[in-house]
Amino acid sequence: MNQVKVTVYTTKVCPYCVAAKQLLTRRGITYEEVDVSDDHAKRQWLAETSGQRTVPQIFFGDRSIGGFAELQQLDSQSGLDAALAADSQS
Repeated sequence: MNQVKVTVYTTKVCPYCVAAKQLLTRRGITYEEVDVSDDHAKRQWLAETSGQRTVPQIFFGDRSIGGFAELQQLDSQSGLDAALAADSQS
């Protein structure tokens, strides 16, 4: 399956970041982690791009899907694979 790039923006002390990474790992989804703990410019960009100031922020390609709650909701509705497949087609 051709999978879209998944990027997870995190900080060092964030239980929801850990939970999101664990969920992705359990599902066999590879991702890139970007730690924004000490990067004010990257956090500013992330807030402007996602509309959120919290972490994790998860992107499928260039599309923000939200944080852990949104990822978990997609997964519980069996929509995670479909969302990744749809984004890989765009």
